[in-house]
Amino acid sequence: MKTIYLDHAASTPVHPEVAEAMLGVMTEQYGNASSVHSFGRAAKRLVNGSRDKLARFIGCRSEELVFTGGGTESDNLALFGTAEARSDRGRHIITTAIEHHAVIHACQRLEQQGYEVTYLPVDRYGQVHPEQVHEAIRPDTILVSVMYGNNETGTIQPIAEIGELTSSRDIVFHVDAVQAMGALPINCHELPVDLMSFSSHKINGPQGVGALYIRRELSIEPILYGGLQERKRRAGTENMAGIAGFAKAAELAAAQLPERAARDEQLREVLISALKREIGEERFHVNGHPSQRLPHILNISFPECDTETMLMNLDMEGIAVASGSACSSGSLEPSHVLEAMNLPQNILRSAIRFSFGLGNTTEEMQHTAEKIGTILERLRKRR
Repeated sequence: MKTIYLDHAASTPVHPEVAEAMLGVMTEQYGNASSVHSFGRAAKRLVNGSRDKLARFIGCRSEELVFTGGGTESDNLALFGTAEARSDRGRHIITTAIEHHAVIHACQRLEQQGYEVTYLPVDRYGQVHPEQVHEAIRPDTILVSVMYGNNETGTIQPIAEIGELTSSRDIVFHVDAVQAMGALPINCHELPVDLMSFSSHKINGPQGVGALYIRRELSIEPILYGGLQERKRRAGTENMAGIAGFAKAAELAAAQLPERAARDEQLREVLISALKREIGEERFHVNGHPSQRLPHILNISFPECDTETMLMNLDMEGIAVASGSACSSGSLEPSHVLEAMNLPQNILRSAIRFSFGLGNTTEEMQHTAEKIGTILERLRKRR
């Protein structure tokens, strides 16, 4: 059976050149970067060389980049590290209702520790507006955390405008850029941001490695204790193979960014056009902002069919897609992102996320649309 992978927003296939780079490290490099002998020095050079490559990709200084175990750890380090470092200035945090759970759940934990969190609502496109942030800021506000591009709908937030507000008030601004990396050009020094989270496996790198940009003038408290790695900001022996793979993936993404964006836009348009032909545009609804969006994420609701049924039927056809719903006790709960957008129940409970990337073709988009048409027709006949 033909299989099609349309869940690149969850995790991407490792690029062959990335795998090759990692294999070389795993078979030839085994020193500890904290050791002083020649093996350790070689390991240290590899880690720092990889840091230099990644720093060039995101427009920051090498010393401003901390390697982590992934996007979730980067988000946690940003939030808990800032809250601890600035608790004497205040205990109020602002975020949005559509953040990734790595931020939402971290904020909920901070609330349990005595911090106050304001969760800003979004409009029907899933976008927060700068004036909402302005109105929510209090004298004791120490941190604002807003994602760059949403992982479910692809909607892009007004990062620059929000950053101007926070920087003028000496409030730390954290941006979760896990989905935006590799999809949009990013320059940390050109954006008014203090902290930015990244993850390797969203750009055809390995799982289990990420990074956090920390503006040079900013001090945060570590959340892991042990050795003195990463300038005392993240203890633990460096994942050399993962870091080398991340750097190679970033190098490839930098060289291919415009082409990738154009290709993903093409795949998106082909899928939408094919759905219009196969089932008619009145039978599906595109969720998210029509123009301020990431090119590789397309969220569509099929009101005739609930999310779980469509997911299962597409999976049986060999097509891997996703929903933003949480699985609880064997059933899907509605997506917190789509709920925050106040979408009608039939739209909310029938949403599917398609996300594109390495290896996808326009033929696959046509095939997917045809299968969706077959599934909907089959379900209609059963009624």
